[in-house]
Amino acid sequence: MNDTKNSIYKNYSNFSDKVNRKDMENFIKSYLKSLGFSYNQLAKKDPTPDDAENTCKDKNELMRRLINEIGDCKRCELYKTRTNLVFGVGNPCADIMFIGEAPGEEEDLKGEPFVGRAGRLLDKILESIGLSRKDNVYISNVLKSRPPENKIINHMSSIDACLPFLLKQIDIIKPKLIVCLGTISAHSLLKIKDPITKIRGRFFRYNDIKVITTYHPSYLLRNPIAKKEVWEDFKKIKEMLNRLREVENV
Repeated sequence: MNDTKNSIYKNYSNFSDKVNRKDMENFIKSYLKSLGFSYNQLAKKDPTPDDAENTCKDKNELMRRLINEIGDCKRCELYKTRTNLVFGVGNPCADIMFIGEAPGEEEDLKGEPFVGRAGRLLDKILESIGLSRKDNVYISNVLKSRPPENKIINHMSSIDACLPFLLKQIDIIKPKLIVCLGTISAHSLLKIKDPITKIRGRFFRYNDIKVITTYHPSYLLRNPIAKKEVWEDFKKIKEMLNRLREVENV
């Protein structure tokens, strides 16, 4: 009996020595697929509540460190006229992130993005698809300081100073979906130059993250007729977010 066991072990050892690990993995994947199973899903460890809680704690700590890194930022000329630096607001463990362009007057005074008329409109739109800045979204801007008279077009060079911090926020949050609010937000993140009228409602990618662009809420205040288009965009946002969540939970 022992001789039989030794023979089996010896044959297995010879086989495993000759077979490349990658080839073996590919064989197993192919075999499982033929049975209707997914290797990646079977191999994936289901996260526990403790795992999720620890991940959120880590993200909050990383955000705190990033705020400290930015400090009393003087990397561009906008520090001379701002009242408060506007970092971001929301849940860093959210699976959807909204990126605006720059703080306005009320945001500058309060130090929080989207708290003026445009922000209140955004809150209503978010609520219509079951989202809330307090619970399940994260909101930030490309620029962290308010441009004088809200004229970001006159301070485009400041984007180069601010963008690295936005990208670090994205890297910490790791959202499933990013929504760019407005032309400058989309152009800065996606490195494209198409007008907002041609890219809104379409899906792009930033690294491995889905990105969709729509009109900025302040544009809707000036052009209420565009609300219909934005509503169509937000229906797509809700549908895509649900699909991405379902894929993760399969």
